[in-house]
Amino acid sequence: MLSVEQLDTILGFDFGIKRIGVAIGNSVLRQATPLAVIASIGNDARFGEIAELIRQWEPTRFVVGLPSHPDGTAHEMTARCRKFANQLNGRFNLPVVLVDERYSSAVIQAKRGEVIDDRAASIILQQYFDEYVPTN
Repeated sequence: MLSVEQLDTILGFDFGIKRIGVAIGNSVLRQATPLAVIASIGNDARFGEIAELIRQWEPTRFVVGLPSHPDGTAHEMTARCRKFANQLNGRFNLPVVLVDERYSSAVIQAKRGEVIDDRAASIILQQYFDEYVPTN
């Protein structure tokens, strides 16, 4: 039987200027699930919604997608995502893991105008489980 201490709940984020996609998963099932899309304007409102998700789900860490050009070089959003990851760590005092997200949105089948940020966050978090979390 697993104890609560062995179950790590993890929130994954697909950061964007207009929206932040959020996914949830845990270290036992190793399965990411879309959770929410935060579309609030302004950092205080955004981080308020994140704080509520943290209160509800009690994660032990965060995973943030880190975008870059196809060749791996950084661009403007790379710096913004790093800043967001640092803010998460600073505000909530939980570890943050950055995961390459170059193709997270490209693999989602979506209709024009459809909001897919939570599904992109789920792909990022699933990549974390697949590449970084050992199986027991």
